Amino acid sequence: MNPAPTVIESLMPLPVLLPLLGAGLALVLAGRPNLQRAVSVSVLVAVVAISAVLVAGAADRPRVVTVGSWPAPLGITLVADQLSTIMLLTSMTVTLLVFLYAIGQGTANDDSRTPVSIFHPTYLVLAAGVANAFLSGDLFNLYVGFEVLLMASYVLLTLGGTRSRIRAGLTYVVVNVVSSLVFLAGIALVYAAVGTLNLAQISVRMEAVPAGTQLTIHLVLLTAFGIKAAVFPLSAWLPDSYPTAAAPVTAVFAGLLTKVGVYSIIRTETLLFPGDSVADDVLLVAALATMVIGALGAIAQDDIKRVLSFTLVSHIGYMIFGVALTTPAGVGAAIFYVVHHITVQATLFCVAGLIERLGGSTSTTRLAGLAAASPLLAVLYFVPAINLGGIPPLSGFVGKLGLIEAGVQDGSVLAWLLVVGSVLTSLLTLYAMAKVWVLAFWRPVEQLPAEHPDDADGDDDDAFEPADDGDEPEDHLDPEDEDPDGPVDPETLRDGMDERFPVLIGAGRAGEAYAGSSRPSTSYSGAFLGPADTDRDDQEQVRLPRVMTAATAGLVAVGVSLTIVAGPLYALTDRAAADLTARTPYITAVFAQATDDRVAR
Repeated sequence: MNPAPTVIESLMPLPVLLPLLGAGLALVLAGRPNLQRAVSVSVLVAVVAISAVLVAGAADRPRVVTVGSWPAPLGITLVADQLSTIMLLTSMTVTLLVFLYAIGQGTANDDSRTPVSIFHPTYLVLAAGVANAFLSGDLFNLYVGFEVLLMASYVLLTLGGTRSRIRAGLTYVVVNVVSSLVFLAGIALVYAAVGTLNLAQISVRMEAVPAGTQLTIHLVLLTAFGIKAAVFPLSAWLPDSYPTAAAPVTAVFAGLLTKVGVYSIIRTETLLFPGDSVADDVLLVAALATMVIGALGAIAQDDIKRVLSFTLVSHIGYMIFGVALTTPAGVGAAIFYVVHHITVQATLFCVAGLIERLGGSTSTTRLAGLAAASPLLAVLYFVPAINLGGIPPLSGFVGKLGLIEAGVQDGSVLAWLLVVGSVLTSLLTLYAMAKVWVLAFWRPVEQLPAEHPDDADGDDDDAFEPADDGDEPEDHLDPEDEDPDGPVDPETLRDGMDERFPVLIGAGRAGEAYAGSSRPSTSYSGAFLGPADTDRDDQEQVRLPRVMTAATAGLVAVGVSLTIVAGPLYALTDRAAADLTARTPYITAVFAQATDDRVAR
């Protein structure tokens, strides 16, 4: 670093270093889970606090650190501008709250076999990779950040080792390895064309590169980032990968991983390839397809996790829409929408985990009466659901309105098509969220159709795996656990259930008995170790763990707070967009730091 760095510059490496050091310490403390939790929570709280300081410190100008005082392009450059610090604070806040949710799940399950010795350090490594990607001022270091977070995500996605997770994990690994190879090829092309990988230097030197070469490099990088961001038609892997993971893992993936890809697209479009009309038109078409096809996929699903996975894909299109406009208004609205979506999407996946614990399933064909069973859970779902649907005056509406206004200001045919597509997608999203509400929460239990043996899915290879732990109530049953006297009589079952918990009729273990099914239907598990132990009594199954519920409520509160501070936040994202489209503040800050480093040496 410089001989006399400022406080802000001294703090900049810590969001990367602290999680890595914490991961090492958590691994050493593998046999002491309470100390592991203390270390992990302390590290994440510190990173959130540092991120807040960096947001304030980067308000006037980008802050730059060259690690080891090696000037660019030899040294690794970290840049904290308004975009990177906003993304860092939002992502680390969500990461902390989801981690508390994961701790609550492990405590509620009370199972010593839950692999916290692996989960804690891997989760912290994921956080370090995300932070490194956001703060990187070097294209290769951005690649390193991607690889760090992806390696951690491979472990988290397959945690528990069930067949469905291994299958989904293989798809996830193959797709992301391909995207990483494409990214690496793009890095090689960039270095061959301009002789540097420092983003500020690439920005200046790329202007002298022939237009055809620029377009080739641009499209290669967009392909790599498009896969990671799940932009259509490169998004088919996501809906099949995310629903199989543990609930907190799915929540943090939904909130962060695709947004790192979106961040990379924002940085690439504004800094390296401004004014490329061909690529911008391609992005606009991709944004429209992503929005509409993702929303249509969501309304066709009957599993809540798959509904949320498709809405995740769909709303990536909103962000790409704003970026592709390449105007300060469009980019500012896109950044605001990224902040909104990180929070709301992670919240909804956490709620899905609570739904699975309460009802034993996330399939809307097997759930009913959730609002009566738990009014608190109903509120926790309803608020982020209408926020995602864009109901005013919530932050989702503010972000979508900003994007629509930016599209109208652009005035091109493609922009107007995106405006119409945005409204249509918002209505389809609202329909998908309302469908889940009506079927799972509002529908009376009496209207729940009984499941018959002939309707069961006979191709669920996870159904007969032995229960690994005491996680959430799950609708997986082992044949040895079945009642030797045959199916429970429906009337006897209904008479024996507490009226306070009607949701158990038709869901989980009770639902299997009521339906008289000899084999359960396919469902996704939010448990860390896959199929859960269903031998607990029904009264115990319906209790919502306090820590998990509190963490989810915290995420809901963060989402609501974005509405309360929407004015100042939108002004901040507008300033970030103005600097990004101008490019000068970023480039000047990096070159000034390089000059200081040479003088110091």
